[in-house]
Amino acid sequence: MGIMSYMRERMGKLLAIFIGVALLGFIAEEVIRSGSSFFRGDATTVAIVNGEKIDYKDFNARIEASTQQFKQQYNQPLTAQVTDYIQNTTWNQLLASLLLKKESEKLGLVVGDAESAAMISGNNPDPQIQSQFADESGKFDKAKLNQFLAYVQSGKMAPAEMQRWGEFVNNLIENKKQQKYLSLISNGLYVNSLDAQDDYTNKNKLANFKYTVLDYASIPDASVKPTDDDYSTYYNEHKALFKNTDETRSFDYVSFNAAPSKKDSAVIKEQVDKLAAAFKESKNDSLFVQINAETKQPIMFLKKGQLEPKLDSVMFNAEKGFMYGPYLSNGSYKIAKLDDVKVGPDSVKARHILLNPATEGGMDKAVAKADSLKKLIQGGKSFDELAKTFSVDKNSAVKGGDLGTFARGAMIPAFEDAAFDGKPGDLKIVKSQFGVHLLQIESQKGSSKVVKVAIVDKPLSPSSETQNAVYAKAQQFLSTATADNFAAQAKKAGLTVKTSDDVAPTAASIPGLEGARPVIKWAFGADKGAIADQVFAVGGQYIVARLNSIKPKGTLPLEDVKKQIEPAVIAQVKGKMLSEKLQAALNGATTIDQVAQKAGGKVVPLQNIVFANPVIPGASAEYKLVGSIFGSQPNKLSKPVTGQAGVYVYTVDSFVNPAALTNTVREKQQLDQALAQRTPSLVLDALKDKANVKDNRAKFL
Repeated sequence: MGIMSYMRERMGKLLAIFIGVALLGFIAEEVIRSGSSFFRGDATTVAIVNGEKIDYKDFNARIEASTQQFKQQYNQPLTAQVTDYIQNTTWNQLLASLLLKKESEKLGLVVGDAESAAMISGNNPDPQIQSQFADESGKFDKAKLNQFLAYVQSGKMAPAEMQRWGEFVNNLIENKKQQKYLSLISNGLYVNSLDAQDDYTNKNKLANFKYTVLDYASIPDASVKPTDDDYSTYYNEHKALFKNTDETRSFDYVSFNAAPSKKDSAVIKEQVDKLAAAFKESKNDSLFVQINAETKQPIMFLKKGQLEPKLDSVMFNAEKGFMYGPYLSNGSYKIAKLDDVKVGPDSVKARHILLNPATEGGMDKAVAKADSLKKLIQGGKSFDELAKTFSVDKNSAVKGGDLGTFARGAMIPAFEDAAFDGKPGDLKIVKSQFGVHLLQIESQKGSSKVVKVAIVDKPLSPSSETQNAVYAKAQQFLSTATADNFAAQAKKAGLTVKTSDDVAPTAASIPGLEGARPVIKWAFGADKGAIADQVFAVGGQYIVARLNSIKPKGTLPLEDVKKQIEPAVIAQVKGKMLSEKLQAALNGATTIDQVAQKAGGKVVPLQNIVFANPVIPGASAEYKLVGSIFGSQPNKLSKPVTGQAGVYVYTVDSFVNPAALTNTVREKQQLDQALAQRTPSLVLDALKDKANVKDNRAKFL
């Protein structure tokens, strides 16, 4: 992470477009202004929520902001799954914000001027404010906040920064309105003493019983032939489960693997061997990496655990100049060279004054000015005051140039080397891509062995000859395949037809296909049975696809879910068969042992089962069985009960009632808390279900 990124991490989050407004799992990053681009033409409308148009440009800006925040926070590569997660999360955040904003406006909820001021500068500011102005221990520092607010009011803040600060304040206010709305609902919910008593009994009343079960697995699936009536009965009983929140599509595809051939691998290995020899003789490893590596990583000192495992295990026991590789790692050949080894601090507390060469008349003049400032500080002038006056890094300037405490890997290489190589009290002038820094090391903590490793990597990729040959095969298949002969042609070519079922319109990838967005986008513009009009390049594969089904939004018809419900229907048919068998065993029986003997089962005793945890040891949760048991009388044989794993007959030996609940306060508090935690998400689910949402994201993403 570069130094400016680090500064943004510490203070600049307040000046960035905020995505992180936590609202119990939803992020209310909402500054929608009337007359904005949300009301442009339909050609760029990505969605319409209760009549309010969302322009793609605005939505894409949110995705970009979310993506940047993810990069800064996690420093991980943007895989197809991560991109998919960011896009869907951003959509859910925006949708939740729009719906809550509308409900707040309906009720006339407002945040007054005094309340707004208290949220920002009062004795107990908003949690977001407190989290950004915290000391090293994480405790809110009011002095830091006051310094920043003074900077806001000084008129020195750039217009763009002031606009972002205004948007952040608007976010706080909108979020407060939404919290008020949710609080109105939460405070209207009530748990009474009877609720508390029921909950206490459900958790503490014990049932001791015996049962016998005939498992569904005792009947082979192949021997069960469900009728149309069986399917219809199950479908009608479970119709609520078949509501499709979005249109989904399924497609078949065949893939042609364009992986590197043995010849390709040999050629690349030969190239890497030659590089390794040159790398060993190199006198400027940083330049060598920049010229020859696919991934041009800066060469920095790292402590144990920061290198990939293969290197971590050898480099900390080697001497300077040691070479490792070539070796294969994550689809690339790599060569590693140990550039340096030393013992250094684990973390540094520092501050800086940043000068911009462009406004100082060039790099030389900026360095000369930094040297002048250094002499002033050495002569007794306040670093704090000079930083506030001269530093162009305003985020740290308001804190006297303070950058806080940072570990290795947080700063750009030139700055980090200077900070970790010096000693407390040192004043250093450092040049970087951000300008000229006058750095002061305030303190250093810890001491560990660190290594500087230069790495050159070359991806193990197919040659153009290999790619062309595989692509030609895919094109040949495409030219002969039709909707009717797709499977037959695949079999003839020795290819396996794979199916991606129920793909969402905005999915970025599917199991087995990374980066499959082009295929998915085609699928949502094609007719049922259509063959794709092109060969898709997906990762190291070439794909030919055929659209086999479309499931519309809304309650799906039986035909669309028949394959999906087949296992459950078969289990239901088995349930009828086994129930009849157990009912026959019950005729004339007076004990559970007699029933088990006649049915060919065994008796299993169970002790201390509670209603709130209906799990049968060795089996899955059995809600119907346990619910039936707690509604039964002791010493009576039950009727057959169709459960999750099989059909049961039981007899209750006894119930053990808990001690009388004399004080319901604690039970009520627990139920209240659980209800309060669920309420926001349940409210949002209800609002989404009620909302009129036209989602066109699939056309744009």
